[in-house]
Amino acid sequence: MATIPLTRRGAELLRQELHRLKTVDRPAVIAAIAEARAHGDLSENAEYNAARERQGFVEGRIAELESKLANAQVIDPTLLEADGRVVFAATVELEDLASGERVSYQIVGDDEADIRMARVSVSSPIARAIIGRYAGDIAEVHTPGGMREYEILIVRYE
Repeated sequence: MATIPLTRRGAELLRQELHRLKTVDRPAVIAAIAEARAHGDLSENAEYNAARERQGFVEGRIAELESKLANAQVIDPTLLEADGRVVFAATVELEDLASGERVSYQIVGDDEADIRMARVSVSSPIARAIIGRYAGDIAEVHTPGGMREYEILIVRYE
């Protein structure tokens, strides 16, 4: 499996979710299965089936998180030496050339992307268009709404 880029914050969030799944959700599901078993006939026991389905989800998510963390390449943006170039984990201020609107995004891993928090996935169209460029460059972004041009104003590693 290929390495998965994560920021320190993203890796910590995945670790916290994994810890919660193992210490809270898994024991709760086991207790729910035991309680449902106590009700008798398992063939027509909806509570048992629901608890087993939930157990499958929890165990699957635990396995997925363990795999991602095992293959993670944690990147600390404060330690980057990119000489002003847009790279993974950088925070970039952009200006839409058509509207003059300014936006700021941090480029993060797929699991930590959240547009409401100004974090865009490294595989998003905007990130793919600006990675490798410098402040002052113009990037053309292919969006579902058509082509947009952005000027890269500031590149920070924080």
